[in-house]
Amino acid sequence: MSIILPVYGETPWHRDWKNAFPQACREVSFADEEHGEMHRADIHTPCGTTIEFQNSPICLTELSSREAYYTNLIWVLNGKKFKGFRVLKHLPDLNDPRLAKYEFCHTDHLSMIRKSDLLQGRPKILNFHHPELRQIPVSSRYYSFCWKNPHRVWYQAKCPIIIDLGGHFLYQLKQRTQLTGDYAYLDMIPRKDFIDRYTNI
Repeated sequence: MSIILPVYGETPWHRDWKNAFPQACREVSFADEEHGEMHRADIHTPCGTTIEFQNSPICLTELSSREAYYTNLIWVLNGKKFKGFRVLKHLPDLNDPRLAKYEFCHTDHLSMIRKSDLLQGRPKILNFHHPELRQIPVSSRYYSFCWKNPHRVWYQAKCPIIIDLGGHFLYQLKQRTQLTGDYAYLDMIPRKDFIDRYTNI
């Protein structure tokens, strides 16, 4: 059973996001009888998706608690408050099979190394003008980024992370599994498409 409760003292950013969804989906509270707690979702859609709008950092315990309770959760973060966060270059499609033999370098510059070279202990940095890579086109969807002072708890999230930087597009934080460590990148999503997906149900 769910009930809807009023909320006071929230930020305009938070309120504007919730107002993009039908009233019946906003501030839906659930009683956790097993733990004697109340959980209140910013948005809970008829299909069972919960959307939480996070304007400030949270601790790993709180993140884990919410992800454990809501079975289908999406985080939307206010990226305009991130310090040292910049969207950088277009990336190729990270699922392109031609990239399977390579790893992205963890730098602000778009470059790669061969896995075979890495395993032999002599990695050579290749840019996308190299003959092996220059035929792979960059996409208009995927981007590299830098985040000088990251709130690292978000890299440990198991549920989707959507970053709102303002404007007509959102960016989903994704990570590509690599031998040298996960490579974080952004997947651009039109804001309207994201809202329509969870309001036209």
